[in-house]
Amino acid sequence: MGWLEKIFGGSTHRISGGQYHGGYEGGQYHGGYNGGQYHSGHEGEQYHGGYEDSTIWDGPTTSVDALSDFDNEEIDRAIALSLAEEDQKGKKVIESEPNLEEDEALAKALQESLNVELPPSPPPPPPRYDYGSLFPPVSYSFPYGYRICAGCNAEIGHGRYLSCMGTVWHPECFRCHGCNRPISDYEFSMSDNRPYHKSCYKEQHHPKCDVCKNFIPTNPAGLIEYRAHPFWLQKYCPSHETDGTPRCCSCERMEPVDARYLILDDGRKLCLECLDSSIMDTHECQPLYLEIQEFYEGLNMKVEQQIPLLLVERQALNEAMEGEKNGHYHMPETRGLCLSEEQTISTISRRPRIGGYRILDMFTEPYRLIRQCEVTAILILYGLPRLLTGSILAHEMMHAWLRLKGYPSLSPEVEEGICQVLAHMWLDSEIIAGSGSTSTSASSSASSSSSSSPSTSSKKGKRSDFEKKLGDFFKHQIESDTSAAYGDGFREGNKAVLKYGLKTTLDHIRLTGTFPC
Repeated sequence: MGWLEKIFGGSTHRISGGQYHGGYEGGQYHGGYNGGQYHSGHEGEQYHGGYEDSTIWDGPTTSVDALSDFDNEEIDRAIALSLAEEDQKGKKVIESEPNLEEDEALAKALQESLNVELPPSPPPPPPRYDYGSLFPPVSYSFPYGYRICAGCNAEIGHGRYLSCMGTVWHPECFRCHGCNRPISDYEFSMSDNRPYHKSCYKEQHHPKCDVCKNFIPTNPAGLIEYRAHPFWLQKYCPSHETDGTPRCCSCERMEPVDARYLILDDGRKLCLECLDSSIMDTHECQPLYLEIQEFYEGLNMKVEQQIPLLLVERQALNEAMEGEKNGHYHMPETRGLCLSEEQTISTISRRPRIGGYRILDMFTEPYRLIRQCEVTAILILYGLPRLLTGSILAHEMMHAWLRLKGYPSLSPEVEEGICQVLAHMWLDSEIIAGSGSTSTSASSSASSSSSSSPSTSSKKGKRSDFEKKLGDFFKHQIESDTSAAYGDGFREGNKAVLKYGLKTTLDHIRLTGTFPC
């Protein structure tokens, strides 16, 4: 059987091993918006998967009949040469026992050599793949035993691989889009056709509470439910609405755990941004009062009488409000009041002393109001930012102007509505101007009070970006008020002023007690 040795001698080689399969089963995570409440959920899907144990892939077995490398002529030639050699030696072709053992070994080597598997390929370096170019998933058709990794585009040889998302991967190539580390967990999440570790997906896509800084929990239906301020878009857990979390009395934002609000003596809290432009005492408010008087004079609505303006604490304001019909109401408290009765009011004489995020000392003195005309005083709640204080003052000044000009008793919708229109107009003029001072006298008066106010820099000259945003917020409050008097009254009055002008609207109110249609 020397011909057999000539054909197959030295060709034996073995590659053992197999392929390790893994698969993922799909699941979903839901989110949505429902019923006026803010809901949010994972945008992606969650997939479940893992390596299946003891799943072996063997290469195809090829028989001798399938060999195409040798044709019949070559085989016949090899046999003839072998017989010629035996004849020259004068021997018979006899299969001796040693030769039989050798032929059996060659036959065994032949069988093993036909069960050939591809050699292993070295693993590629861990790049960051653009999964976006791979999706939507497509079906890959490979020759049997021939697979290409969707991550590195290299052949998947001997070893385990993952089958998921419609294609196959080296385990080290299937990576999280967030941290770029291989995903070996049983579950993973998807967003924008990109895979994530569940923890990485949560860190990047699950909303966090702006107040407690924790992940916003899901509700019993499995949805991520949160509240959001309509203007500031501050997102927070629904529980903070009832757990006593304080709000700024000016901008209404909730106090976050990583910030401190100033506690005023009446229990109100003021964020540090609003504190920067706050007006704390009666003397400090006089320059702003002069500016608003000039604003009315520019509208040909000059107030001839000298009406005292006093900044007061909440308790003094509430006491003075009893028996008075008109006032600037902002639930759940009153912020301004136009008085027509003789009273003794406790007013804040100089700026309070602040320390450790608290008001340490309040300096007040009694002020006796004497009735010399229909209006005895205008009271404003202390501690509010300049723009909010000014809008309240412009509102109360309109109450005073209507009384001093002899307007008849008006319905709350008409009187409060037109007063809100004037407050809105003043805010508009301040936002457009971009400066807290519009006259030399106001500037000099503000400068004279700078020694008692450490934050007067924000009340004159160019305003900060936050103060501009605050002005927009106060306008938004007026525009979106849902009450009948202040909200509906403002929208009806503003519509009339825009259509007919302020003077014509006021003349119509004097004659009919209503807004012109």
